[in-house]
Amino acid sequence: MSKILVAYFSASGTTKRAASLLAKAANADLFEIQPKTPYTAADLDWTNKRSRSSLEMNDPSSRPEIASRVEKFATYDAIFVGFPVWWYTAPTIIKTFLEAYDFAGKKIVLFATSGGSGLGKTESALKPCAPNAEWMGGKLLNGASEASLKSWVESLKI
Repeated sequence: MSKILVAYFSASGTTKRAASLLAKAANADLFEIQPKTPYTAADLDWTNKRSRSSLEMNDPSSRPEIASRVEKFATYDAIFVGFPVWWYTAPTIIKTFLEAYDFAGKKIVLFATSGGSGLGKTESALKPCAPNAEWMGGKLLNGASEASLKSWVESLKI
């Protein structure tokens, strides 16, 4: 049986709820990817081109610092990585997370929540951050139930 981690970043709580359900369905450990400097409501104002989130998303080299690390990361076989979709892709803090660990021999499965867009080309944008991982696609989890998540996890054959 694989040891699974569900690691997620959540700005408003929506992705946190999905991650909690997924961890329960997958019998996985849960880790919240928290920025060292928490986001304020003003930071998250995507309509303001000078907000922190807008500046980060417009800078390909942006890597917001993370507050803590996953303990015993090497013991995990598969990692579900979750986030809200920002600007049709993952927030830059997800790149920080992926670049902080050695994913060689590990499986990565993306999941996201979104108010209106899908995952698009998110996987191809993130692959360079963990090139030695086995990437297994991803899924939007808007309104997913524990039962549907359990079926999805089982279908992945992790």
